[in-house]
Amino acid sequence: MKIIKRDGRIVDYDRQKIAVAIEKANSEVRGREKASKEDIKNIIKYIEELDKKRMLVEDIQDLIEEQLMQLEKYELAKKYIVYRYNRALIRKQNTTDETILGIIRNENKELAEENSNKNTMLASTQRDYIAGEVSRDLTKRLLLPDKISKANEDGILHFHDADYFVQPIFNCCLINISDMLDNGTVMNGKMIESPRSFQVACTVATQIIAAVASNQYGGQSVDMKHFGKYLRKSYNKFKGEIVEKYKGKITEDVIESLVEDRLKAELKAGVQTIQYQINTLMTTNGQSPFVTLFLHLEEDDPYIKENAMIIEEILRQRYNGIKNEAGVYVTPAFPKLVYVLDECNCLKGGNYDYLTKLAVKCSSKRMYPDYISAKKMKENYEGNVFSPMGCRSFLSPWKDENGNYKFEGRFNQGVVSINLPQVAIVADGDEDKFWKLLNERLELCKEALLCRHYALLGTTSDISPIHWQYGAIARLKKGEKIDKLLYGGYSTMSLGYIGVYEMTKLMTGLSHTDPIGQEFAMRVMKHLKDTVEQWKKETNIGFALYGTPAESLCYKFAKIDKQRFGTIPDVTDKGYYTNSYHVDVREKIDAFDKLTFESEFQKLSTGGAISYVEVPNMQNNIPALEEVVKYIYDNIQYAEFNTKSDYCHECGFDGEIIVNDDNEWECPNCGNKDRSRLTVVRRTCGYLGENFWNVGKTKEIKQRVLHL
Repeated sequence: MKIIKRDGRIVDYDRQKIAVAIEKANSEVRGREKASKEDIKNIIKYIEELDKKRMLVEDIQDLIEEQLMQLEKYELAKKYIVYRYNRALIRKQNTTDETILGIIRNENKELAEENSNKNTMLASTQRDYIAGEVSRDLTKRLLLPDKISKANEDGILHFHDADYFVQPIFNCCLINISDMLDNGTVMNGKMIESPRSFQVACTVATQIIAAVASNQYGGQSVDMKHFGKYLRKSYNKFKGEIVEKYKGKITEDVIESLVEDRLKAELKAGVQTIQYQINTLMTTNGQSPFVTLFLHLEEDDPYIKENAMIIEEILRQRYNGIKNEAGVYVTPAFPKLVYVLDECNCLKGGNYDYLTKLAVKCSSKRMYPDYISAKKMKENYEGNVFSPMGCRSFLSPWKDENGNYKFEGRFNQGVVSINLPQVAIVADGDEDKFWKLLNERLELCKEALLCRHYALLGTTSDISPIHWQYGAIARLKKGEKIDKLLYGGYSTMSLGYIGVYEMTKLMTGLSHTDPIGQEFAMRVMKHLKDTVEQWKKETNIGFALYGTPAESLCYKFAKIDKQRFGTIPDVTDKGYYTNSYHVDVREKIDAFDKLTFESEFQKLSTGGAISYVEVPNMQNNIPALEEVVKYIYDNIQYAEFNTKSDYCHECGFDGEIIVNDDNEWECPNCGNKDRSRLTVVRRTCGYLGENFWNVGKTKEIKQRVLHL
């Protein structure tokens, strides 16, 4: 007989558990009310003689109560019922007290390192985390099925953003900034009309970004191509004013020069507004808005000249950085920048190659922008080029009623990720068992994702007017439900995955870069892709396969599996799993081969994916970076640079981070001591996790680890 537990797991029947439960109740009654050994045996015999193949654990408990009542052990039956009730209470009890107190006392290091964009010392951030812990607790105890909560605890899957699940809000989006700027919008009940200049357009955009960020929990993106027309408006306004004042008094060349000077000042001020506003705003999430600026020049764009000027200014200002409180220029966390390589700027003699050279120079100092190849993206997305939502999550192609592709004004409903190495650990090399278990766990992921969907279903537009009524996503009426936007692929829903490398190593004994390992890994990836496509057909919901962005999840899964299954060489012993399909950091592979290899996995992970290229001493290696950028254009859809050197994210210092007299990591250039803003590289393998930097408590040990 098999027993179906409350969390959906199926386990072997164990008669001893029945005896133990009755004996616990037995110990609380006296004399005749006690069940004898024979009584207990007869109850167990009665249950077994029902000859059931499967039974729910609750049904067995009901039968025990009935049998005790038939034996006239009323007091004992009552104690057993109370025992069951108390066990249920324990399962449902509030578990947030210590966590919340830890947040207030700033003792929760796990939260402090989970999101480097949040400062857990700040009251506003603590408020968001406290609300998040309450949401996480309610989600675990009441809102999710027990089996999903248990699967999340056991590391079978990860239910992303449980700290926001209590509210009917979604993950990430592409803001329809063109509609909002051209047709106006409303914020806080006040009408904001279409801007008449570039500076005002930038100011309005930052207000929109802040409002959007406060009413969702994931990233957002703004396509900067829509700002070219407003720079043209500023040009025409300046030209008209100067002509009216000086016509006939000065030459046309001088007039044009004056106009250009005013336009450049306006351009600089507008971009500065975006950069400073985003970095000084604090949303209700307790952080700066997680926003990405999408930098794409399209050759048929009537405002390509203006958009090239805007991109150039954005890159220049990012290269310079922003002053921190000590007056040192640092690298701002936001906005993220994504730069598109196309025929006109792919360093092959195009008119806008100068912009790409500036982008590479910026990357060498500030780690941004990331790079998208328009050529490869068009191959993967039906000829389209569009921004990721925030950072790495991509929409699927979708056409409106007129047959036109639409990307801006769409969103992602939520993410659930599967732990692939754990499937392989449990399968223990048995491929039949692996595929059976994988499918069972994928069904759990589907159910968890549908919980996300059902939580949004029935939501009215009033929940976030900036999204649903005033253009960021839609122009729905007040009180209108958002349901039509949850179906038909308009919005997406993401299945993430962690640890293709470790999974392959466990099942084949080889890395997925080996031809045999690669064949197995690709079969799994294709199966994941086929599965989400099948879900899409069954539900009419836009499921997609997503190379999970949560680096912290790589550590969570590995930590759980080490506790459950012990130390497994090259799997749980590292303290982390490899993110999505990425090549393990210890493999000897050059940047070009890595990009070529990972590009095959990106084609399957169309819900989102990014690859990294590690380059030592980036600021002194600009020609090498340019060669990589050329290669990205021809070979992979989406990539970003990382460094093999120590790196300070505050000032862009690309050199050796020191250990100071207080046994802390410190940037020798700007004095930054914030661990979340320092990358300290272990020379032997490139591992960037906490286990090595916190190995020893003495300065000597830390210095020795630093110089490995």
